[in-house]
Amino acid sequence: MNAISRDMTHTFVPHKDDTRTLRDAFGRFATGVTIVTCNSEDGPICITANSFSSLSLDPPLIMWAGDRNSRRFPYFHRARHFSVHVLSSDQAELCFGCSKDAHALRNIDHELCENGTPLLPDCLARFECEQHAYHDAGDHVIVVGRVLRASIAEGDALTFFAGKFGQFAQK
Repeated sequence: MNAISRDMTHTFVPHKDDTRTLRDAFGRFATGVTIVTCNSEDGPICITANSFSSLSLDPPLIMWAGDRNSRRFPYFHRARHFSVHVLSSDQAELCFGCSKDAHALRNIDHELCENGTPLLPDCLARFECEQHAYHDAGDHVIVVGRVLRASIAEGDALTFFAGKFGQFAQK
C-alpha cells in the first residue's frame, strides 16, 4: 500500500464547541450552488443549498438537506412541492440575496409552475419536485423530491469552495 503523499496540516476530533473547524473542513469540498423555492401562506420562499445531489433515475429523485433549526425550513417541511435551481456563474448576486432573505423572491422576477412553485429564470438546470421523503440527519433534514419536470440550459456553473463563490467553466 502506498503512503499518503499529502501531509495533512491539521487533524482534529470534531466537537460541538468547535463547529467552525469542521465547517472549514467540509468547505474544502467544492460544490455547485442551488436555490430551492416553494410557495407558502406567506408568499414565495427561497433557501440556498449546496447540499444537493441527484439520487435516482428510476424513479427520478433528487435530494437536498436543510437545517432543521432554520426559520425557513418549516415552509419546506410543509410544502408538498418545491423546485431546485442549479445556478449559473453569473447568478452569485441572486444566490447571495436569497441566502440573506427568505422572502427575496418578492423583489425578484419569477414565474409559477403548474403547482404554484416559484421558478427562477436563467438557471443551468431546474427540477420541479413533489415531496417524496424526509430523513432525519443530525441538525439537518434530508429532503427527497420526485422530479416531475426538469429543464436544462448551457452555461458555466456557480461553485462554492472554502466559503467563496467561483465558477466551473467548460473547456
